[in-house]
Amino acid sequence: IPNEDAARSLEAQLQGATYSVDSVEKRPRRQRPSPPFITSTLQQEAGRKLRFTAQRTMAVAQQLYEGLNVGADGSVGLITYMRTDSTNVAEVAIQEARAYISDRYGKQFVPDKPRVYRTRSKNAQEAHEAIRPTSIRRDPRSLAPYLSAEQLRLYTLVWERMIASQMADAQLEATTVDVDARCLGQSDEIFRFRATGSVLRFAGFRAVYLEGRDDVVDSEENALPDLASGDGLINQNLAANQHFTQPPPRFTEATLIKAMEDKGIGRPSTYAPTIATLIEREYVEREQTRLTPTRMGFTVTDLLTEHFEDVMDLNFTARMEADLDEVAQGNRDWVPVLREFYDPFSKAINKAAEKFAIADQTDEVCEKCQQPMAIKTGRFGRFLACTGYPKCRNTKDLGGRDRR
Repeated sequence: IPNEDAARSLEAQLQGATYSVDSVEKRPRRQRPSPPFITSTLQQEAGRKLRFTAQRTMAVAQQLYEGLNVGADGSVGLITYMRTDSTNVAEVAIQEARAYISDRYGKQFVPDKPRVYRTRSKNAQEAHEAIRPTSIRRDPRSLAPYLSAEQLRLYTLVWERMIASQMADAQLEATTVDVDARCLGQSDEIFRFRATGSVLRFAGFRAVYLEGRDDVVDSEENALPDLASGDGLINQNLAANQHFTQPPPRFTEATLIKAMEDKGIGRPSTYAPTIATLIEREYVEREQTRLTPTRMGFTVTDLLTEHFEDVMDLNFTARMEADLDEVAQGNRDWVPVLREFYDPFSKAINKAAEKFAIADQTDEVCEKCQQPMAIKTGRFGRFLACTGYPKCRNTKDLGGRDRR
């Protein structure tokens, strides 16, 4: 459809058209449950479903791990260790989950064999399990009187994810419906519309839990009514909309953690502190759930990219993580690894320092010590500062002279 005139012409024809189902194509589809939580997926899902920041998620998870008073049992650790990148689960926990599922939901919800999940990270620390309840029998309802609202919400998320991970597949019917629009009395043309969606035939793990999504919505998840060829349809609404290519959305904490994990940047213990640092230093700010770069963030990124291109490259960060893992495993000596990094890095530091000193210095003189003033950038923007720092701490507002 090349332009608005063509779109409006079609819209006018279709307003009075007769609609009917031409064909319905169905095919069975199975949906597998997600693995139990690791640190990154817990932070992502708590962000999506509970609107928790990564820091808040880890703080509450720490409380559940360290132990809480749950009545007659006293103080009990409710979840396993929450800093892990392994999806392994102890055999005793798997058997307990399968028995619980059979008792509560029925044998048809228990798969023939226990589910075993592969850990995606090649450098995962397999000493820890996935994040799971210490006992499946402690369901969220039984703990509700003893936990705070946020503790209960996070525990429920962990409990449901673990239960669902050992349940049977969901069975769906992926459906494609072709609809004919007959414009009788005008051009006698027939236009074809297509709808895709699915019908849930057996809930399986979806009876307990379904993983949240970030920005992409699968068309096959759209619910469709049960239709057959020849069924007449009523046009309730017809819209002619113009669409433009949109830039990728800003990161949320959940999508940023997923990107870091996919790129091999960081470890389970570093995701939350990394994001917290970006926010505390005001490199980014939250706009609803999105992380938006600040002026300071753009400035620092531009300078670092200009002078430390290698270090700012995502592949460098992932490569350094891999090198340090090799050192930790005893496969490489740490001295050559650090020398490979530090020698070129120290040269880049010195070169950047010289360029900054030349670029930032101004003709203005400090009235306190008579040394040149230089342009600096702080959390509130750019300002003039004496080059005699730290002996002289004189600063001035740039005022109207700051054109950036």
